[in-house]
Amino acid sequence: MQWMGRRESSNVEDRRGITGGGMAVGGGVIGVIFILAKFLLGGGDLNDLQQLGAPQQQELTTEQKAAQDTEAAFVKVVLADTEDVWTKLFSDMGRTYTDPTLVLFSGSTTSACGNASAATGPFYCPQDQDVYIDLSFAQQLKDQFGATGEFAMAYVVAHEVGHHVQDLLGLTKKMQQIQQQVGQTEYNKYSVALELQADFYAGIWAHYDQKMKNVINSQDIEQALNAANAIGDDRLQQEYQGTVTPDSFTHGTSAQRMYWFKKGYDTGDMKQGNTFAAENL
Repeated sequence: MQWMGRRESSNVEDRRGITGGGMAVGGGVIGVIFILAKFLLGGGDLNDLQQLGAPQQQELTTEQKAAQDTEAAFVKVVLADTEDVWTKLFSDMGRTYTDPTLVLFSGSTTSACGNASAATGPFYCPQDQDVYIDLSFAQQLKDQFGATGEFAMAYVVAHEVGHHVQDLLGLTKKMQQIQQQVGQTEYNKYSVALELQADFYAGIWAHYDQKMKNVINSQDIEQALNAANAIGDDRLQQEYQGTVTPDSFTHGTSAQRMYWFKKGYDTGDMKQGNTFAAENL
């Protein structure tokens, strides 16, 4: 992605170096499954699970700080592009797009949804309409998930902004109502639909970002698809617990995540993103 020297969003709150809070509340591009994966990798010790939300207070090296500053600049450019794309798309729908705020933190922080931790990866909080990202996740994508390339993080940012789009369109409130009406297994299906639609919206963003700015290439899309493939529920469960239990899926399989991102990118048609249709649940 061509990003250096381009506009960076000003809707960013940088809390890096300020620790606080503890275990995150779930959600996000990976969510609770990532916590459980780390828990299982730790041998299943309850103390390990509790420590996942503990603030990470280790000092960054000069090289790590420089890498994070570069990553911060990159995600600010991506966020700026999401602002431009979604402002236009909402205007085309006769709506007004409200920009979310990107909160950069290290280790842990607080949010209106509860304490935020690096353990769950990036997430969106509808209560304050903020996107929370610990930039160490960029390295985790490479080291733990094999999702290389800078556009993997662009996909992550676009996915979380996709949740913001859902919130502005009223879907978050509908999900809260559904959660009160159905059991956990049934609700998991809706949760998967929610996440897959956010993947679709990430694809929609990439489609129009390329159309409007000509800054994305085919290699970028491959990097996004590799990231989507790496964090599917089935792949994570198989890798970290040795079995796959579809009823517990909350984000979708690798194939589903790749499919919906690609569909959004290929079509650029918001009307084709109904992941909640009966045949998709």
